[in-house]
Amino acid sequence: MDRRLFEAAWTGNVEYLLQLMKDDPCMLSAVALAGAETPLHIACMAGHLSFAKEVMKLRKEFAGELNQDGFSPLHIASANGYLEIVKELLKVDHNLCLLKGRERRTPLHYAAIKGRVDVIRELLSASVDSIAEVTARGETALHLAVKNNQFEAFKFLAEHLKQFNKDDVFNKKDEQGNTILHLAVSRKQYEVVHLMLKEHVTKSVVEVNSLNDMGLTPLDVLQFFQSEAGDREMEEMLRGAGAMRGRDTQNQVVATNSPSNDQSRTQSPSKQLLEYFKYDQINDSPSKVRNTLLVIAVLIATATYQAVLSPPGGVWQDDSGSNNNNDTAKEKHTAGQAVMGLHNSISYGLFLFFNSIGFFTSLHMINFLTIGFPLRLELQVSIVALIVTYDTCMTAIAPNSTITVFFSVISAVIPFILPIATMVVRNYLKRPLAALWCGNQSNA
Repeated sequence: MDRRLFEAAWTGNVEYLLQLMKDDPCMLSAVALAGAETPLHIACMAGHLSFAKEVMKLRKEFAGELNQDGFSPLHIASANGYLEIVKELLKVDHNLCLLKGRERRTPLHYAAIKGRVDVIRELLSASVDSIAEVTARGETALHLAVKNNQFEAFKFLAEHLKQFNKDDVFNKKDEQGNTILHLAVSRKQYEVVHLMLKEHVTKSVVEVNSLNDMGLTPLDVLQFFQSEAGDREMEEMLRGAGAMRGRDTQNQVVATNSPSNDQSRTQSPSKQLLEYFKYDQINDSPSKVRNTLLVIAVLIATATYQAVLSPPGGVWQDDSGSNNNNDTAKEKHTAGQAVMGLHNSISYGLFLFFNSIGFFTSLHMINFLTIGFPLRLELQVSIVALIVTYDTCMTAIAPNSTITVFFSVISAVIPFILPIATMVVRNYLKRPLAALWCGNQSNA
């Protein structure tokens, strides 16, 4: 987009826009051909109603364009709560409220995430059916309202469902099989649970014994994480509505095409808890996983580095025979050398070897997980300095020259061999699976 056009949209300067169009009548056409962000996206982001109206007069098709991030102008205006801009966009085409962007989210989904009740009302008046739309993760607007603690938005959506006889939406499940009640209970949202089970709005339609993909009912979920005073009140509400544990209920309202559901229902509580916290390739984003791995790698590097500074048994505080002739130590030793290395060289060698494996592996992880980070050169300099100090300390406390030479070689070789070794092993472990898959494909 032309920078002048961007500045006009960001500041909402309608006169400047008209002047630019007078100087270059094809300017907006060039933006349409580029297929990226339009001035209408910028105006909706900045909340400039007059500018947005003027752009729609000139190019009303901009109202349905998605930018490079998967947002339409209506997505942006709905998330930001610009009600008047939302109204103007819907005048162009009321079906824009059904337009799906990133992760198949509609403008209503973003309004629910941000709790924009006025915008929600306007979007639902344009399309009553938009409330039944789900995201790529199977979430309805009610799921998203609960996940983002937007109770007022949830309450309005619940009343709308009841008014238009769309009660089935209350029991829709996301990709993990969780209903709204599962989510509300797991997040300890007392208001949502009370609204669904005690008030007339939703009480008669909520499936309190619905099973998620782990075979858990909302009551199971509550009892897994029961820790607060308010949890007992939620449990009473659930039981008062007929809620039961997954192993006790005879309700079989669960997807029969997933064999794992029958298995999960028979799992022990400890196994179910393990499944609950297990890494999910779909829901756990790469950025969160990388941050977690970085924290773990730093902890391992810290622990292994500290172990070399303070080896088991400590270090000698004096030289053998330096104090008097009655020195009881049979072995000759020097202050600063590892006690364990002198008394049990094999155990000490194993300790240094595996401690070094842990230390250099954690540094390799840190280096790998920070690829593309800013100031990475400085980070690599710090890692090299840490390796040098580790090696210096390791050789300084070694009780004899043989161990010193051996681990000097080891510490020099491991940082270079480790990335290659892990790559080879990882590829080797995957190769049989790939070959088996190819064999199955050829047999088919």
